[in-house]
Amino acid sequence: MAALQQNADHGASSAARKPGVVTGPGGKTILSSLPPLSLYVHVPWCVRKCPYCDFNSHELKGELPERDYLDALQADLEQALPSVWGRQVISIFIGGGTPSLLSSAGLDRMLAMFRACLNVLPDAEVTLEANPGTAEAGRFIDYAASGVNRMSLGIQSFDDRALKALGRIHDRKQAMAAIEMAQRAVPRVNLDLMFALPGQSLDECERDLRLAMGFGTGHLSLYHLTLEPNTVFAKYPPVVPDDDASAAMQEMIAHATAEQGWERYEVSAYARPGQRCRHNVNYWEFGDYLGIGPGAHGKLSFHDRIVRQARLKNPASWMEKAIRRDGSHIAQDRPVQWKELGFEFMLNALRLKEGVERGSFVERTGQSIFAIAPAIERATAKGLLDPDPTRLQATPLGWAFLNDLLSEFLD
Repeated sequence: MAALQQNADHGASSAARKPGVVTGPGGKTILSSLPPLSLYVHVPWCVRKCPYCDFNSHELKGELPERDYLDALQADLEQALPSVWGRQVISIFIGGGTPSLLSSAGLDRMLAMFRACLNVLPDAEVTLEANPGTAEAGRFIDYAASGVNRMSLGIQSFDDRALKALGRIHDRKQAMAAIEMAQRAVPRVNLDLMFALPGQSLDECERDLRLAMGFGTGHLSLYHLTLEPNTVFAKYPPVVPDDDASAAMQEMIAHATAEQGWERYEVSAYARPGQRCRHNVNYWEFGDYLGIGPGAHGKLSFHDRIVRQARLKNPASWMEKAIRRDGSHIAQDRPVQWKELGFEFMLNALRLKEGVERGSFVERTGQSIFAIAPAIERATAKGLLDPDPTRLQATPLGWAFLNDLLSEFLD
């Protein structure tokens, strides 16, 4: 995901001296320190588009245009460099689509490009998403040799009937084999699972979960299937568990993961000690992220503004225009409005179970905490926000009804 702005050297160089904010011309508060920076890279192609997917993914027709894609990716990155010059990159996330369609040589070229152009920390978390249907043991080992140290596998289910209903190209056997391949290749592995699937029972949901926990990986992402607009499932909705059944699944997941020592640290994320996803935590703490590749979104902070940006979604158009190096590959580039910052910050921060320190609101938005004081008072009075004066944190009730809590900050 990405957000860029040109001529940002002043913001990058002047920001790392002292935390907090200072008052600029006309009394406007400005940032005097920049948050951590991550890099998101989008690989848009899939073997087959899943009927529930609303991501920017495109069914591959013919051979993967790997060379053209990497040439365009380099042009995209090089045009973005003035926006992040000198800043350290704490994490890289290669998502899609299906990044595991990339060849070993292609992934190696990509990561070498990042190290050459960016100040990537030696211990940066480098995650690559992979589809079990495209898993190859040798390729996973090569990815690790190139610098990938974390893999995220789109398992979704271990039930062959459910996988077929979801339009996945892998089966239970391939899912289990992919997990073992990933564990041999990298030290950290995440498994993506979905629940409330078409025709799924509570027992079937629990079998999926317990099998996933039994592999010994350090991270689980558990998502409720939703019928998103502009998907096949939205047009031809399958029969899915009702609200009571899906609530029972969520309750079972909460108890079963806690019993096995998993910490639910974010709405959909569960981790063993020391296994939280550093990249995603940076999103939720309102950190910065530069995104490159078709359809990538993101956010960058400067000394006097915070901007959001999006690349063109269509892969062919993005490749054609990125290589021109005239900025035409960027579909959107706008500063976040002053009145939007409070909601945007809380939209992310309140997804974390422990929330964030109140001071981080000032540091990351440049606003006084008084800017959202009325919303804090309303949410606290309703029992949705913890009254702790040092933190911004949902109560258990607020976390269970997060949309209601966030609505307090829309004004």
